[in-house]
Amino acid sequence: MKTLLLLGALALTINSFAQNVNIPDANFKAYLVGNSLINTNLDTEIQVSEANAFGGDIFCNGLNVSDLTGIEAFTALTYLRCFDNQLTSLDVTQNTALTYLDCYNNQLTSLDLTQNTALNYLYCHLNQLTSLDVSQNTDLTELFCSQNQLTSLDVTQNTALTGLFCDNNQLTSLDVSQNTALTYLRCNGNQLTSLDVTQNTALTNLLCDNNQLICLNVKNGNNANFTIFSATVNPNLTCIEVDDVAYSTTNWTNIDPQTSFSTACANPCALGLNELSNTPKQLVKIVDLMGRETPYKPNTVFIYVFDDGSTEKVFKMDE
Repeated sequence: MKTLLLLGALALTINSFAQNVNIPDANFKAYLVGNSLINTNLDTEIQVSEANAFGGDIFCNGLNVSDLTGIEAFTALTYLRCFDNQLTSLDVTQNTALTYLDCYNNQLTSLDLTQNTALNYLYCHLNQLTSLDVSQNTDLTELFCSQNQLTSLDVTQNTALTGLFCDNNQLTSLDVSQNTALTYLRCNGNQLTSLDVTQNTALTNLLCDNNQLICLNVKNGNNANFTIFSATVNPNLTCIEVDDVAYSTTNWTNIDPQTSFSTACANPCALGLNELSNTPKQLVKIVDLMGRETPYKPNTVFIYVFDDGSTEKVFKMDE
């Protein structure tokens, strides 16, 4: 009888232990155990049942946390702030109710958000992300992914997006044509060669400095409502297409000296500057940087327009 009782007690102890969430990081565990809304029985562990039942917010930012293992047990979690820590990985694939994730200023190299379809706000800037898939996060309204190492970013599925902050990455292209609710776009410090925001009719803030823009089309019918516009340090940008030249010239002064405004730039945003073709091209006309047809002039920058729709910027000096 004593043996049976001992075995029963041992089994109960093992079963109780198995129901505790594995939380290896001492700082993260201390935060959870010290939160009476989570640790409802006020013991020294977090039970799986306690984690599963918690649908509130976890604020463990700035606590010197290096491992967030255990967060997967919080399946009803809606709000997670874990910024200013030393995280190198973060698994939120089980946190399918998450609407707000703030994990900026860590050391994350990857972030899987494919299961977080309820996500509205994502702040993952100041990490080391080389890719970011937000195609499943169709309810996303704000995306901060600045200061990572992203070479591409597809936001075509994020039609509810109002704020996009993707500055200081390594982006070579950015398609925001589907983000018609966008009001704030910050894409400075990348390697963009063209940017078209004509479909972003709600846009009021645009910062696209420090890129390699050849063409910029801001003719969206809403220029008069802009509060911020800046396109400096784009040495190859000579013409910006806008709603009203006089308005932009007066109000948008954050441009380079060689850049001017026009309602019909001849620069090749959609045509592909210097595209190579196996078929010989025929010169159709020569235009100046404002898009006006002009005869050849020496020592002047002008644009060749060819019969296949391609264009080429040309500068020739008289010998």
